[in-house]
Order: sequence, then C-alpha cells, then structure tokens
Amino acid sequence: MFIYLSKKIAIPNNVKLKCISWNKDQGFIACGGEDGLLKVLKLETQTDDAKLRGLAAPSNLSMNQTLEGHSGSVQVVTWNEQYQKLTTSDQNGLIIVWMLYKGSWYEEMINNRNKSVVRSMSWNADGQKICIVYEDGAVIVGSVDGNRIWGKDLKAIQLCHVAWSSDSKTLLFGMANGEIHIYDNQGNFIMKMKLNCLVNVTGAISIAGIHWYHGTEGYVEPDCPCLAICFDNGRCQIMRQESDQNPVLIDTGMNVVSIQWNHIGSVLAVAGSQKAISQDKDINMVQFYTPFGEHLRTLKVPGKQMSALSWEGGGLKIGLAVDSFIYFANIRPDYKWGYCSNTVVYAYTRPDRPEYCVVFWDTKNNEKYVKYVKSLISITTCGDFCILATKADENHPQFVLVLCNSIGTPLDPKYIDIVPLFVAMTKTHVIAASREAFYTWQYRVAKKLTALEINQVARSRKEGRERIYHVDDAPSGAIDGALDYSKASQGTEDPICAITASDKTLIVGRESGTIQRYSLPNVGLIQKYSLPCRAYQLSLNCNSSRLAIIDISGVLTFFDLDARVTDSTGQQTIGELLKLERKDVWDMKWAKDNPDLFAMMEKTRMYVFRNLDPEEPIQTSGYICNFEDLEIKSVLLDEILKNPEHPNKDYIINFEIRSLRDSRALIEKVGIDDASQFIEDNPHPRLWRLLAEAALQKLDLQTAEQAFVRCKDYQGIKFVKRLGNLQSESMKQCEVAAYFGQFEEAERMYLDMDRRNECDPRSRPSCSHRIGVHRSGSFLCGGSIHMSCLSKEGRTRSQEAWCQEGPSSIMESCHQRLDDWRSELLDLAIGLRLKLGDWFRVLQLLKTGSGDADDSLLEQAHNAIGDYFADRQKWVNAVQYYVQGRNQERLAECYYMLEDYEGLENLANSLPENNKLLPEIAQMFVRVGMCEQAVAAFLKCNQPKAAVDTCVHLNQWNKAVELAKNHSMKEIGSLLARYASHLLEKNKTLDAIELYRKANYFFDAAKLMFKIADEEAKKRTKPLRVKKLYVLSALLIEQYHEQMKNAQRGKVKGKSSEATSALAGLLEEEVLSSANRFTDNAWRGAEAYHFFILAQRQLYEGYVDTALKTALHLRDYEDIIPAVEIYSLLALCGCASRAFGTCSKAFIKLESLETLSTEQKQQYEDLALEIFTKHTPKDNRKSELDSLLEGGEGKLPTCVATGSPIMEYQFWMCNVCKHCVLAQEISNYNFCPLCHSSVG
Repeated sequence: MFIYLSKKIAIPNNVKLKCISWNKDQGFIACGGEDGLLKVLKLETQTDDAKLRGLAAPSNLSMNQTLEGHSGSVQVVTWNEQYQKLTTSDQNGLIIVWMLYKGSWYEEMINNRNKSVVRSMSWNADGQKICIVYEDGAVIVGSVDGNRIWGKDLKAIQLCHVAWSSDSKTLLFGMANGEIHIYDNQGNFIMKMKLNCLVNVTGAISIAGIHWYHGTEGYVEPDCPCLAICFDNGRCQIMRQESDQNPVLIDTGMNVVSIQWNHIGSVLAVAGSQKAISQDKDINMVQFYTPFGEHLRTLKVPGKQMSALSWEGGGLKIGLAVDSFIYFANIRPDYKWGYCSNTVVYAYTRPDRPEYCVVFWDTKNNEKYVKYVKSLISITTCGDFCILATKADENHPQFVLVLCNSIGTPLDPKYIDIVPLFVAMTKTHVIAASREAFYTWQYRVAKKLTALEINQVARSRKEGRERIYHVDDAPSGAIDGALDYSKASQGTEDPICAITASDKTLIVGRESGTIQRYSLPNVGLIQKYSLPCRAYQLSLNCNSSRLAIIDISGVLTFFDLDARVTDSTGQQTIGELLKLERKDVWDMKWAKDNPDLFAMMEKTRMYVFRNLDPEEPIQTSGYICNFEDLEIKSVLLDEILKNPEHPNKDYIINFEIRSLRDSRALIEKVGIDDASQFIEDNPHPRLWRLLAEAALQKLDLQTAEQAFVRCKDYQGIKFVKRLGNLQSESMKQCEVAAYFGQFEEAERMYLDMDRRNECDPRSRPSCSHRIGVHRSGSFLCGGSIHMSCLSKEGRTRSQEAWCQEGPSSIMESCHQRLDDWRSELLDLAIGLRLKLGDWFRVLQLLKTGSGDADDSLLEQAHNAIGDYFADRQKWVNAVQYYVQGRNQERLAECYYMLEDYEGLENLANSLPENNKLLPEIAQMFVRVGMCEQAVAAFLKCNQPKAAVDTCVHLNQWNKAVELAKNHSMKEIGSLLARYASHLLEKNKTLDAIELYRKANYFFDAAKLMFKIADEEAKKRTKPLRVKKLYVLSALLIEQYHEQMKNAQRGKVKGKSSEATSALAGLLEEEVLSSANRFTDNAWRGAEAYHFFILAQRQLYEGYVDTALKTALHLRDYEDIIPAVEIYSLLALCGCASRAFGTCSKAFIKLESLETLSTEQKQQYEDLALEIFTKHTPKDNRKSELDSLLEGGEGKLPTCVATGSPIMEYQFWMCNVCKHCVLAQEISNYNFCPLCHSSVG
C-alpha cells in the first residue's frame, strides 16, 4: 500500500482537537476539542467528468456544522451508523446523543451523572446497545432509545476503555493501570486477559487503544486476528479472540495515542509520536500493520501533537487530529488484482464466506466469472493467463500456484514448499520467491509460439520444468537448479524484497539495495548491481534494457542495465542509475511496444514519459492495466470494490498519449498531408494506422495504402486493393463504413442506393435513361447505356440489340439490368450482415427484399437464429425457427429439452423410413423410458434388434419377445433366458412360466412349474394346489412332446419312405428321452397327490374299504409325499375298514421312520398298543387287498376315479395324461379326474 497527505482543514480559533470519528456509512466526520468544541463535517466530491472519480475528484466541505451543548473539553465521540446517531461526552461527564433531522444535527438526549468523567463509549455491532465507562469504575449499558439496561460499579477500579465483541456477548474493560478485564454482556466478571506484549516491561503504562473488528466485511483469512490492544509505550498485541494464547506481538517503537482497524480489518493504523534521532522534538507518525504484524508503511505527519485518528468508510482515506488541524491522507491499497486478455481479475472478502471471492470480469463483453479461493496470497497476470498464489492448507506449510485462463478455469496447479511472497510471470515462466529463495516453473499452455520460443521451451522441458535457487547462489545457466526445497530453509543475511521478469531476464531485488540479474529460460547469474535504496516494486521495459524501481518511500528511479560507465577509479562498470527521480509514486507501467515509453501514477496524477521527458499530467486515481498502441487503459478499482458484485464498464478508462492526440488533431484540423509529415517525424505503428483510417474515410486510397504498408497491416493493404477495384464511389463508402464497424451506416447506404435507383433513373449506376413518349403513346428508352458497367461481350450484345431488336427490347434489357443491380445491392447488404453473424437482420432483409428470397439462405438464417436461442436455452423460441428452417436434428433436440414428447413423436412419424435421425430420436425416447415410441422409431429405421434391446432395457419383456418372434431373431432363446432370470430375481416365477409358455418354450416352462410344485410340496401347502401345479407341469411337458413331434413331421414331410419316417421317430424318441423322464416325474407327482386327496375324500364320505385301496397306492410315492403322512393315512383307513393287518404294518413302518423324534415314535407305539390289545392284527378280507399289497412288476392299472385296480378289458383312457378309468365310472365324469381334460 502507499499513503500520502492530501488535505488539511483548520479549526477556527486554533482550538486543539482531542478526538475524531468518521462515520463509515454516511461519511460524516465528528471532531471534538477544547472549550466544548464539537463539529460535524462532510467531504463530498462534485464533478461532471466521468474520468474524475474516487480520490482524483476534487472534494469540498458539504457540511460544516458546529454543535452547541458542551462546556468542557469534548473527549469522546462515537457514531452509531445503523441508527444515524452521534454520541459525545466532555470532561464534565455530560453525555449528549445527537440525531440528524433535515440535513442538520440536533440534540436528542442528554445525560449527566455529575460524579465522574466519561472515559470511553462503545456501540455494539448492531447498534442496539451502548456501553459507557466512567473513570470511577461505573459502567452503564443502555439501549439505542435511551433506556438503561443495566449498570454496575466496579469498586476501587479506574476505567479508561471499553470494547464489545462481534457477537455482543463479551465486554472488554481497560483499566487505568493497564489491565484488561473480560466480562459477559450482563456485567459478570469472567477473567483477566493475559497481556503477552507486556512481558519484561517495567514502569507505569496505560492503554492507548482497544479496537475489535466485528467482521462486517469479512476477514482476509479464516481465523484472522481482529482484536487489537495497544499501550502508550508502543507495545501492541493482536488476538483472534479474547482468550487467544498465541497473539501477534508488535513493538511500534513510538508513543502511541490511538489505534483503529480499516473497514475490512486488513490494516491496523497506529498513531503516535517518535523521538527524532537528530532532533530534540517528537515527530508525529502513523504506522500501518497487517493483522499478522507485518509492517506496511509509515506516514510522517507535521504538527506538535497528534491526538486521534479515524478511517473513512471505504478505507481509502484516514483522518488525523493534530493540534488544531484535521489532516487527511489518501490510501492506495495493494489490491489483489491483475489484467489479462481484456479481463480484470480482482479479489475481495465477503462476510458470509471464509474464502476470497475472485472475479474474472471480461471488460469487452461485460461478463464476469466468480471463483472462491481459500487463503489467497496474490494475483499475477501475463498475456492471457494469471496465477493465483494460495496457501494449500491452514495446518500444512505448503503453497499452490494455480494457473488460470481469463475466465478463471484452472489449467495447471503447482504445489511448492516456499512462501510465494513475490510472484512474477512471463509468457513461458512463473517465478515465485520467498525471502531466501526463488522458484521457476516453465508452464505449458495451448498457444502459438515463435520458432525461437518453441526451441527455448523444448530445451527447457528437456532440462526440467521446475527449479529452485537460493538467492546467495550463483547459477551458471547449466542444469544446476534441481528442485531441492532444502535450499529454501537456508537463511540469508540479505533477504529478497522484490522481483520482476521479462521473456529473457529475471531481476531479483534484495533489502540491501543489491539487484541480481539472471538470464531466462536457463537461469544464470549475469550481473549484480548496487542501488542506494530498498526496492518495493520492480519493472522491466519491453526490451529488458531499463529497470524501474519504486522504493519503500514511493520514490521512482530508473536503472540502465546495459550502460557502460567509468567510475571514479577509472574502472568500467555495467549499469547506470539514471538522473530521473519522482516522489509519491505508487504505480507504473512500461509500454509493451516502446522501450522509452512508460506511465506512472503520482498521487492522483498520471504522467506519461517519453525518453524520461514527461507529458502534461492527467488527473485520475486508476490503477494502470495496460500501455500499448499509445493508449493507456486504467481501471478504477476503488470504485469497483465499493460494489464488487456489479462492476461497471464506466470504471475502465482509456487515455491517449500526446502524440496520438496531436496526430488526431492535425488530421481533423489541418489535413492528411501535414499530419503525414508529423507522423513521419514521430513514427509509430499506431499513428500510421490512424493516418490510414483517416485517408480511408476520405477515400484517399494511395495515402491509405502507404500508411498500411508503414504499419505492416497486410489486411489493410488488401482492403485498399479491393476498394480500388470498385467503380462506384458509393460502393467504396459503404465498404469503408463496414471496415470501421459502422455496420448500420453501411447497410443504410446500400439500401439508400437501391431506393435512389427506384426514385431517380439518373442515379442508377449501370444506366442513365431519358424516358420519353413515342408518337404511339408507348414509353421508350432514349439514352445511352453505360458501357463501363457491362463486359465486352455484354457491350457488343447491347449494341446489337439496339440496332436489331428495337427500343422495346432495350427497355426490357434495361429493366432486367436494373433488377439485377438492385438484387446485387441487397445481396451486398445481406453479405455484410452475414459477415457480422447478425442473422436477425439477414432474415429481415430477406423478407423485405423485392425479389424471391433464396430458400437455402432463408433456411440458413432460420437455423442460425434457432441456434442463437438454443445456445441461451430458450428452447421454445428455437423451435419456431428450426421448424421454418426444416432443421429436424436440432428440432428433435429442442423437443427433448422442452420435454415435448408428443412433438418429438410427431417429428419421428413425419420422417421417412431409414432416416438417419430416427435412431437418435429413438434413443431420446429410451432415455425417458418411453418404450412404445422408441420401438416404433427403431422399427421405422429397420433396427429390430435395437428395438428388442430397448424393450429389455425398459423391462418390457413381453414386447421384446413378441418383437423377437415377429422378426425371427436367433437371439430369442438368450433373450427369453435373460427375461426369465430377470423375473426370477424378482421372485416372479409364474410370470417367467407364462413368458416361456407364450413363446412356446414348453419344456423350460414345465421345469419352472415342476420346481414350484416341489417347493410347494415341501412347504406342506394345500394338497389340491400342489396337485394342480404338478398337473400343469405335466401338461406343459405334453405340449412340448407335441411340439417336437410336429417339428419332426415337418422335417420328413414330402418323403414317402416309411423307413425315413420310422428313423425320424427313433431320433425323436432319443431327443425326448430326458424329457420323458421329466414327464414321468411330473405325472407321478400329480398321481401321488391325486390319490392322497381321493383317499381322504373317500374316508370322510364313509367309503372306508375304497379309501383303504386308494391309500395303499400311496406307498409308491414316498419320494413325493412324506412317509409319515402316507402311513398315517394308511393306518387310519386300515383301522376304519377293520383291516388290522394292514393297519399293523402301517404302524410298524411309522415306528421305524428315522425322521420322527423319540417322543413321536413313543406316541405311535402307545396308540398301536391301545389298538392291537383290543384287535388282532389280521385282515378280514384278502381277495382284493392281496393284489394291492403284493404290488411289484406287471401290476394292474389303477382307476384314477376310484383308486381300485382295473381287472376288466374295457376301460377308458385319457388322451392327454394316458390314465385309465373304469368304464362304468367314466359316465359320471365330464373331465378326466386327474388332468381335468375333456372326456369327449
């Protein structure tokens, strides 16, 4: 930062000031002094010049009001910004609250305790409470409306200072003996503050000031120190909170009277006095520090005694109360900012975020891009790129250099282990320096380089892109700068204080005044120079021949790096300090295209120097962005950062230097010839370009061409050549207007030429006509055609036409020629807009044209406008133009973005078959889950496989199978397997069965059904349900058999050979052998549960003998029905039919079952004992039972209706399940008792 005194206001009658306070929001300045003096002042800038803003604008007192009410010396003044109130107190203890009414201040409230004097007053952060401390220890906390909230007397304590915490929960009380006590907001003592800055300090001390920054504008870093406490002996400590055990300690070395933070808590001002070494009197001065204790600047102030200071609300000015004067000093902050590729990059803090908000503001398009960066250290720019230097982690001593482009996109970050206190950047290198070492990084970006630069870059890449050097080393330029960070930890007696670099030179400045010059890209120490000052800012000119130095006091000097001079001893040395010296300089910039041109900022004046000779100054307070083409671009950062979220293009100011202004004036007032001679004497490409442009406007093509040649503008030369080929002056003027960007004017001129042709035949460029009346009353063209407007062939043809065809033919020819000319003019106007990409105007011209518009150009215009709206996501507008432009591809995209799927479907339906857009539209439907529409689109473009895949993807398996069948796809088997596995994963087995059944995959369906039947049987569900499942499984198997037979018959169809047919049957049986075994299992399961159910039904109906016969069949199905259930049923039926022998065998089987527990077996034994003690275990009837009990091979078939064996030759057999029923029984049934198929 830089600071300088700018203004002084005297207090009438030489009344000495005691206090001063600057209202941060409204800008009022209150000052109090002896004899009851209390004044309210206000400085305001009044100027109509847009370039004179901020500190450069003249300021005058808009208010100078003396407030009457105090009789004693006014000692304390404090503002309540939120409620626009001023609170003052004097040495008699009188407190007055003042309010603003109709532009003047009036007394609102008054309080006089009449016991003690007020030493300090402080409003809390929201302005709701005020704390007043008296010298005798009394404390009063009141509200903004004057009510007392609480009061307290601190016995035997003298108070002198008070401060609120930012959350208003804590109060700090400063004692007269130098102690600071911490209380809560209700007046309860918490603790005594530890004052580390007073260690080893003896003697009486007093508190000079306590200021607690409340964070209203954010913090420069997370957990940043914000509580400043300073004592009269110059010792100061800055704390993060009231209990901070590790505060920042400062020894200012002066007698301190007042301290205060600036508006964002980034700079602490400490005011006081210091004994001069060579003089007996004290010197008033203000020291400025960062929150971390780093000293920034010192401001010396005239006068005998300074009593107080106060910051202006924006942090750009500071007010100092000295004797009977108010001194104002201007602050030029060290903003974190840069300029690259028409983009201003700046950073600021926000109260709602801990990071820095970095804004990339494109001044050309007025667009901004925002990034949030933690612990930002600096911003450095060059060309199209910038470097953001940040701290990697709060707890880790590592730092990051982030390479960004002009919209803030990070391109390449580099982690380094040195603190990047100083950063410089060139087109190929980034140099970061700490106090002891510097680091070089050759960064890579996608940009065009010259052949030399490419070689340099390639060589440096081979040698290594990153290197680090200690400042005390002397590198030779060879590969000796390895990336060894241990060098950075080695100390030095002469630390680095500034660096700068160009494409071929690196300059490092040291605190002793030594300047070290290194070569780039291979870093080698070339020369050391000695300066009589400590550099604060260094800058090289465009050819690296001169170095500009701004020292810590703001003095600008220049050093010629290549000059050879002879010193007093007669030895020749390299380097010479030039005689030019300027004071109070805070910014400077060399011209990019002239090594002798530079601009500098001296207070609020900008000076331009050519060969060290200054031009007249320009009043401004802007920071210099760029100096090129004799123009200086400056940015009013002070104004931008007042409202950083909405930068204004008015804050970018361009200044022309004198030679450019003089040349422009000569051209406008004297003429091109004299101006040409002046530019010849003061040559510069920008001046030649200015002359060329002026010559073009006057259509002086010869001078324009010569000027374009001098400024090496090849495009300009080509343009002049093209102008020379045009015959019409009006056409030339149109082209020149377009060249200067006056496109509206150029178009107007084109169209005016067209309208003049319609209204005035004499103005037609191609023909001049005299229209007369023939004796017959018809019009004829009497005149001459401009032969220069026609080709040689055209001229011959027109002459022949005049002689042979007569006047009427010539009239038609002239009208045709006129129409062609008008069409050509319109085409030129359209072509102009086409070059500009102004499609809206192109469309308007096409629609208003006299002839038929070109359909292809109309479509192109409609599509371009559609693209314009689509790029801005205005899809509804885009649709309208794409429809007219028949751009089906972009129309589909718009419908998709609008979620207008009906429109998208209609578009797909309107497209011809196999259109290349159909697959894309189908994919759009797939992405939103619209299966039917997607399938239709895929089928329309003959992609059935994609349609099937879509159905699978969207779980529309039925549709997928149907499509696969309809299109005879080989993949149907794998598709069915995938679908079935999908259904099985979701436990939808019956759905999988139905899928296979519909697809005629009966065997797979049967296996799944059989599996379900087995699972249901194991679950012991209802027997009838299990029987049905087994029957269904078996029926599916039968369908599979029938399918295979039909397939085999189809293969041998047309072959009459019986042998062939028999062979096919054998093959079929071989193929179906495994299926047959599976079929038998299915029917066995159905039989088992059929007989199980039948036996119980017969038993309950009282047919006990029949039930016993049926139950005996169950012995063959122990693998299907649990044995305990079979033999339990058999024992029950045997007992019921009094076949106790069969019953006994059933009990024996039950008692031997291993699946039963001992307890269950005992129960069966007890039951058997109870039965067979009463009945002999013998069967009474053995006629039919014997055959059933014997079983074995060749047993008789069983009637599935009664369970009895069939001993007759006549019986009925089911065509489906092949089971039999007695002939006399089948008449009672319409359906097969087992498989339920129709009897008929």
